[in-house]
Amino acid sequence: MTCDERWCVVTGGRGFTTRHLVLMLIRQNIFHVRIADLGPTINLEPSESNGVLADALNFDRVEYISIDLRCKDQVLQGTKNVIDACVKQKVKRLIYTSSPSVVFDRVHGIIDGDDLLASNLLHTPSSIFGPGDRLLVPSLVVAARAGKSKFIIGDGNNIYDFTYVENVAHAHICAERALAFEGTAAEKAAGQAYFITNMEPIKFWEFISLILEGLGYERPRIKIPTAVMMPIAHVVESTYKLLGPYGMKVPQLTPSRIRLLSCTRSFKSSKPQDRIGYTPLISLQEGLKRTIESYPHLRAEHRPKREGPSKASVYLGSGRVADALLWKDKTETFKALLVLIAIYYNFIGSKAKIITVISKSLMFTSIFMFISGNLPEMILGYKLEKLQSSHFHFSEETSQQIAASVVSSWNISVKTLKSLGKGNDCILFLKAAVSLLVLSFLGAFSLQNSFIIVSTAFLAFYVYEKQEEKIDAMVLEAFSCGRKLKSNILRKFSTSKRIE
Repeated sequence: MTCDERWCVVTGGRGFTTRHLVLMLIRQNIFHVRIADLGPTINLEPSESNGVLADALNFDRVEYISIDLRCKDQVLQGTKNVIDACVKQKVKRLIYTSSPSVVFDRVHGIIDGDDLLASNLLHTPSSIFGPGDRLLVPSLVVAARAGKSKFIIGDGNNIYDFTYVENVAHAHICAERALAFEGTAAEKAAGQAYFITNMEPIKFWEFISLILEGLGYERPRIKIPTAVMMPIAHVVESTYKLLGPYGMKVPQLTPSRIRLLSCTRSFKSSKPQDRIGYTPLISLQEGLKRTIESYPHLRAEHRPKREGPSKASVYLGSGRVADALLWKDKTETFKALLVLIAIYYNFIGSKAKIITVISKSLMFTSIFMFISGNLPEMILGYKLEKLQSSHFHFSEETSQQIAASVVSSWNISVKTLKSLGKGNDCILFLKAAVSLLVLSFLGAFSLQNSFIIVSTAFLAFYVYEKQEEKIDAMVLEAFSCGRKLKSNILRKFSTSKRIE
């Protein structure tokens, strides 16, 4: 290291924003850079291996220092230590970066907030986005793929200031240059706080929609008032307070998050322009374009496609029943629906007696067979498929199978009754009792209710096939939460018994 070399330290230098700052410092060749972060060594990503950072490390223009920033107390004390060290070593310039969240009370919005709100801070960039972000865009895509991105919380008119990540890095360079000047310019810039934005306020939900649409997903359209969501969020938060100690995951739906998604947060940026000469390098539109292009693997068309038949089709036997219930064969589906409607209006809706139902069924069958037998083979050029006598003929093998099944069922029933009569098999008794209870429960359903359940199958199986992954994920999550809750309750119960 020579005396002429000028060095700067970037704490948290492997983070989202600071990576862009390090690259900008290297490219502008103003400083040699020391990167300070958690890892024992610097691990370059594939995109960095042949880039500017790798070259700078090879030529000793960049060094890496390992520090521990995981403890909040250490961070607070560490910041104080950095300031004290800068004073002791006579470091001339320190640029500290914070967040606008420190002036947001999670209740009231901020409209054109000015720098007096953060009198002890220097840089407070607002809602940073851009290539390399591992939070905003990935979480939006996860929500979109789970079908949760269709909703707008509030009226959708709340304004936000988003800042492209390279503009945040540029603001740091502007601050350093302003402080480097001696005289009144440096005095004006020093000791001040600045809100850094793209200077292009935009509706929050419009920004989210532009990202989702750019990646091929549907934009949010369904508006849910905050007055509806807030009570639900309070219930979820209260539930978490009760069940959190037993393993319940931290919920996403909380009152503070609802306020964050529905409030306005915009800031004045005239002060950075006047005192450090900051103006955005990249417009909001260009920043969005670059951000979307940097996530080709998250585009909608790159979702893993299902191979083979769906689970719903397999459950239904992958035959005519599956084709009808899953609407794959529209003709079969409409035939089934017409038959159900006819059954309902002629037998169930009319509350006919069993003898009437049987006689009506035989009458309709006879009429249908008579008409079918007298129809010509061709009508208007279309060939009619008539029912053949073979449809009503059972082969000897089939007849034997049916008879064997009936006999087997009868023998099993008799054997079960004999075992119950001896009174030795408790397990068998429980099985029989549970089966009879289930049967009595099913018997309590009226024919009308049973018909509604059968009709609902046409919708239920169709929805399950279309949303199979989401529904399976929800079921697995519910089972997982149930198992965790059960194990945590048992653990706490056993612990309390030991203490007693």
